[in-house]
Parts: sequence; C-alpha cells; structure tokens
Amino acid sequence: MVLWLLNHLGTLTLAVLIVGGTVLAALAGSVLLRRRHPRLADGEHNDMVGVVLGMFGAIYGIILAFVIVTLWTQMENTQNVVAAEATGVALIVRDARAFPPAEQARVNAAASGYVHAVVEVQWPLMREGAADYSVTGAKLESLYDALQAYEPVTESQKVFYGQAVAKLDDVAGERRARLTMAGQQLPPLLQVLAVGGALVIIPLTFLYGMRSRRMQLLFVGAVAALIGFSLLLVVVLDRPFAGELSVSPAPYQEGALAQFWEPAQEVSAVR
Repeated sequence: MVLWLLNHLGTLTLAVLIVGGTVLAALAGSVLLRRRHPRLADGEHNDMVGVVLGMFGAIYGIILAFVIVTLWTQMENTQNVVAAEATGVALIVRDARAFPPAEQARVNAAASGYVHAVVEVQWPLMREGAADYSVTGAKLESLYDALQAYEPVTESQKVFYGQAVAKLDDVAGERRARLTMAGQQLPPLLQVLAVGGALVIIPLTFLYGMRSRRMQLLFVGAVAALIGFSLLLVVVLDRPFAGELSVSPAPYQEGALAQFWEPAQEVSAVR
C-alpha cells in the first residue's frame, strides 16, 4: 500500500493526505468531544492531562526522531552505494582505454549492457521493492568474461588491467548492497510505534480544556500538524527507491558512462 502511494502520488499530494487528514481528523475529534462533554472546557483535569501529555509527548518525540534519523541515514547510505557502483563501472571503462581496441570495445559493450540493465530493467523493480539479482546477473558475468578473456602484455596494460579487475569486484559488492537496500523497510514494531503513538498523543490533546474553542482547536491542530508532518517523513523516507524523493539512477548515465546513452556511440560501442 505504501509503495503504491509513493509511486503513484506526488509528495505534495501525500502531504495533503497525511498532514491534512491528520489535522482534520484531530479537529473533528476535538469538536465532537467538546460538544458531548462541554465541562472539559473548564480545564478541571488540565494538571493531570498536562503531565501525561508531556510525558507521552517526550517519549513519542524521541521515537519519531530516532526513526526519521535512521531512515535519513539509510537514504544517504543508499545514495552512496549507488554512486560507488556507478563510479566503479565508469573507472573500468576508463581503465579499458589502455587495452587494444578490440578488447576495449568488448569491455565497453559489456559495461553498456550492465548499466542499461540496471537503469531500464532493475530500477523499476526496485521501485516496487523487488530485489531480483537475476536481472543484472548475466550482464555482470559478461563484464567479468570480457576482462577474463584479455591477457595484458605491456606494463601499462597490466597496471590498468589490475585496477579494472579490482573495481569490478567492488561493483559486484556494491550491487549486492544496493539490492539488499531495495528490499529494506522500517521494522513492523517501529511502524506500530510511529502510528500508535500518534493515536495516543492526539486524543490526549482533546482532554486539555480551554474556554476558548478557537484556542483549543489551534492547539490541537498544531500538535496534529507536527505529528502528521513527521509521519509524512517516515512514509517518504522508508523506501529509498520509491517516490519523488527516491534515489536517482542518474550516476549510471553521467561521466564516462554517458557515452552508452547516446544512440550513435552506443551502437559503435556494441560493434
């Protein structure tokens, strides 16, 4: 459900649904409770409610802060892994310039097939939370085969060949890390705490009585808006490859890899 929302709705729409929906529900609940129990406006229980609200709010705030920081760190780590993998492939392409033309063309063709498979085939699957290793497995093996079939002769070729092989091993490791991250999500227990905490804190604000209905609605709405925005961040950051704020495949299309996305040069590299 969350993946569908992220992939089919924009961030602004999600903000309206989550933040706006939370605020409207809180205001409606406050109005209904005040009408049914008008004596709450006298604030007879404000001392007790204030203590409970402050205690629960502090605990819930710590939980939300922990969740959001964790998800933000996960997003940054995912971006670094993607950049490292793309950089590794780009360095292999650069190192292959020291090879004979035929061997360089073979490496370029294998590298082109790999980055195209990542961006065009595997990326849409990762947006849906699927970590399918087989999609790029054959393309990665082709890159290994292109390097293993070459026997460097000169010292320069040997140096660049050794660097290319080392970078290819790094690419394989980063690929596994990327696919692992594609299937990750917030643990169910933290999801329950994030949503359940909101269901506890917001109703508690209804019990804090104020004689001015406008001031009470402002108080309830402000708390609900803060909680709703926090939940929005949790939803948006939970899946690093889904939604508008997801990790981009742009690193596989930039720098030394840009040549594989130009039709004329791509055909030449494959030949």
